[in-house]
Amino acid sequence: MTQRDFQQFFKNPRTHKDDLVAIGGDFHTDRLLYAYQKGIFPWSENPIRWYCLDPRAIFDLNRVHFSKTVMRKIRQKRHRISFNEAFLAVMQGCSYREKDNTWITSGFFKGYLQLHRMGWAHSVEVWNEKQELVGGVYGVAIGKFFAGESMFAYESDAGKIALYHLFEKLKLDGFLLFDTQQLNHVTWALGAYEIPKSSYLDRLENAIQNPDPWIISH
Repeated sequence: MTQRDFQQFFKNPRTHKDDLVAIGGDFHTDRLLYAYQKGIFPWSENPIRWYCLDPRAIFDLNRVHFSKTVMRKIRQKRHRISFNEAFLAVMQGCSYREKDNTWITSGFFKGYLQLHRMGWAHSVEVWNEKQELVGGVYGVAIGKFFAGESMFAYESDAGKIALYHLFEKLKLDGFLLFDTQQLNHVTWALGAYEIPKSSYLDRLENAIQNPDPWIISH
């Protein structure tokens, strides 16, 4: 689809008052990348529903706070941290819940795995001393913008440890905006907060002035 086709498919988030801006389409990488650059993300499949929330929850990378317990575990360095080593496994961990299903269904796997192969989607993995994957987080990076999609933990605090290392790497590489979509008790406790949609879209435009893939520094 052309840029014009996408403009006709998605309602303009700046002028459209509802959170829901489109229904249908597919998880093709071109559509996903266009959507993220306009502040839009998919939240369901069959049909695919596309949203731009108002208000929008974000993290200030310089004002996140982790508990003393989490920081102690990080300082102990009992875990191995990796980037983009097990993207599929991280998505699988994020898609599993004991009592209910998440929105991460087959179409999401197909679309985001392709984004990952193209260098747009990234994961952080936490491994225990037995080299078992015990936590992780994944999301989409465009320019200096990161959209956090989901995190999981098979071991207490492992997801937060992954998020800590992601934040540190993003700060090192000069990222300007971290989107966490909407608040929940975990993100709120870590320091996420809400801003108006208009402010979010202004910050997004600034963060993606050079919309390049993220080449992770080492």
